Amino acid sequence: MPGINELDVARQYSETSARVAQAIEKEKKGKKGKEAKERDQDELKKELEMWEHKLPVDELCARLETHPENGLTSAKAAEIFARDGPNILSPPKTTPLWIRYLLTYTDFFSLLLTGASILCFIGFGLDSTNMDNIYLGSVLIVVVVITSTFGFMQNYKSEKTMEMFRNFLPPQALVHRDGKLFQIPASDLVVGDVVDVKLGDKIPADLRVILNSKLKVDNSSLTGEPEPQARSVDCTDENPLETKNLAFFGTSAVDGTATAVVVQTGDRTVFGRIAGLAASGGNDITTLEIEIHKFVIGISIYAISMGILFFIIGCAKGTEILTNIIFTIAIIVANVPEGLLVTVTVSLTLAAKRMAKKQVLVKTLPCVETLGSTTAICSDKTGTLTQNRMTVVHLMYGDKIETTKTATTEVSYDVNDPLFKEAFYVMVNCSKADFDAQDLENNPNKPIQERLVNGDASEAGILKFCEQVEPVAPIRAKNPKIGGIPFNSTNKFMVSIHKDGENPGMLRQCFKGAPERVLERCSKIVTLGGEVELDAALLAKVNEHLQTL
Repeated sequence: MPGINELDVARQYSETSARVAQAIEKEKKGKKGKEAKERDQDELKKELEMWEHKLPVDELCARLETHPENGLTSAKAAEIFARDGPNILSPPKTTPLWIRYLLTYTDFFSLLLTGASILCFIGFGLDSTNMDNIYLGSVLIVVVVITSTFGFMQNYKSEKTMEMFRNFLPPQALVHRDGKLFQIPASDLVVGDVVDVKLGDKIPADLRVILNSKLKVDNSSLTGEPEPQARSVDCTDENPLETKNLAFFGTSAVDGTATAVVVQTGDRTVFGRIAGLAASGGNDITTLEIEIHKFVIGISIYAISMGILFFIIGCAKGTEILTNIIFTIAIIVANVPEGLLVTVTVSLTLAAKRMAKKQVLVKTLPCVETLGSTTAICSDKTGTLTQNRMTVVHLMYGDKIETTKTATTEVSYDVNDPLFKEAFYVMVNCSKADFDAQDLENNPNKPIQERLVNGDASEAGILKFCEQVEPVAPIRAKNPKIGGIPFNSTNKFMVSIHKDGENPGMLRQCFKGAPERVLERCSKIVTLGGEVELDAALLAKVNEHLQTL
């Protein structure tokens, strides 16, 4: 069953860092008074105080007016949402495009060239018979306009691309409301919501764990801890950052599953507090900007010094004052490297375009120079941006490979084959994926392949395939699950135990996972002739089929 992984860095790192950047920008651009800012910073610097992790689950749910299984009612959720607002870090106030464009003219080198062009126009005003000054002044103005426009357009395109990425991968949360389980945007979560978290999910808010199945979270972006941290239901420490029954907004689940209650949202989360503190830092400038600033200061001092020196020499020689002033202006302008700004801007723009062809997005042009100073780039994730959909294309049973209905293949499996029925039972029951209840209620006639599924991409693909063969819900109701082991990245397998609907009083165990994990635990294999020993020859045949797939 082929599939393509979604670039989790776009969901995990870029979305989280973008939210922090938005909060920082808002804090820096806000029009608070100095005293108000100091009060806000003092409030943020206070020791984090939380009580939600200390209470028993029943008492916590009672105080938050929620239910550990059914969650909030829609009416109560709407009431809390109206009180607290959306579960996002407060968005920044955007600067109008025309102001951002004008700001590109305020860098040191552009100001130097603009000053040189003004001197040229002054020189022409003093001696209108010499057209060279007006030509040079006009050229300098054109150079400044073109280079500033280039830089603005590059930055504008990058910002628009980043906005498209954020819109393409909106964070979702699996929530219990009114006794139903369905997906909603994470921004719609409120305090008291009961949510399900599984391997690969980003934690959508500050959560208190109430039901745990080996959940581990990556807190490195928050606390710097490099190893995944196990979570539990019980309070293990008075300090909320140290206790194991809290999971924080901005971190991610790397193993296991859990059910949790939302205890903080938006700016009130721990991550939101950190973003507020980070806003007190100053603006960092790149190495290239520092070097250009030093160069502009140096060349300005040199040019003005040379102009003053020659003015003094001219006065000492008795040259006419008007001629002396025009000559001084010419000396100052001659020492300004007019072509340097164009060279730097064009070089950075061309480098950014070359990087874009390699699927690298440059947010601002000075970043190119910073990247050029990098000796090593380390990445822990590979993949591409996709729709995160997987589809069953092949089935393997009875020592052969069967195909399903796709754009290029036709159905070759037989639903009445006893081996297919055995595999189908496991595919239906050994799964945590479910069709979204609200989506089914709102769109009962939606095609199976377009239905919204609560679960990871691979299980969603299997669920949709099974639903096309036979409705899944009645089969699961007939064979209820009573226990099991959830999938995790260490074991790479999942176990579920069910009451056997065909044999009352009997239990049936289902096992699925990575092929190597399944095969190493098998001593027999089912064929059309019945159960046989899984010897070396049969194992080699199975591995050959796996290589083909």
